[in-house]
Amino acid sequence: MTEPRKINPWLKSALEFGPLVLFFVTFMRMRDKTVTLGGTEYSGFIFATLVFIPVLVLTTLALWRLTGKLSPMQIATLVLVIVFGGLSVWLNDPRFFKMKPTIIYLIFAGLLGLSLVLRKNWLGLVMSEALPMSAQGWHILTQRMAVLFLGLAVANEIVWRSMSETAWVNFKTFGLPLLMVVFFVLNSKLFERHALPKDGE
Repeated sequence: MTEPRKINPWLKSALEFGPLVLFFVTFMRMRDKTVTLGGTEYSGFIFATLVFIPVLVLTTLALWRLTGKLSPMQIATLVLVIVFGGLSVWLNDPRFFKMKPTIIYLIFAGLLGLSLVLRKNWLGLVMSEALPMSAQGWHILTQRMAVLFLGLAVANEIVWRSMSETAWVNFKTFGLPLLMVVFFVLNSKLFERHALPKDGE
């Protein structure tokens, strides 16, 4: 198996989070405006989506070119952004793009749940390089992450269906990543308790 090539962590972060930041900035500048393209009027949200899609494609391809590898989540995100973002632009309907995080999180919750049923360590295959842990540790983390993704899917549905577009964009840009960070911080004891010994220990 080919090892991913190392790149500057700042460059990696810029490529991973840059498209989302650009979407946020574009939306905030255009949210009260309309843009006419090809004789059709688009809201600021749809225009921000239209900007976001090709930028995400380019940055994902750049990551793949620089590292030689993409994670399953990056691939799934790219495909669903193209599909659901493309539908939002094509049909001039923001609901499809807002549903995209729900679909992503349900897919991952389902895959993690299936791995538990089949007694397979799929999460460990993806994350073991960053978090070397025992089989028991991966089993516990898989259970917790399945619940996390299910909860995030429900939260996304509640926010986009009951709140304003600005509230959803803020939730998407800052709330969802923050919840993921908090989740891993709260599980730090699990990582310590089930960490595999390093070479020489």
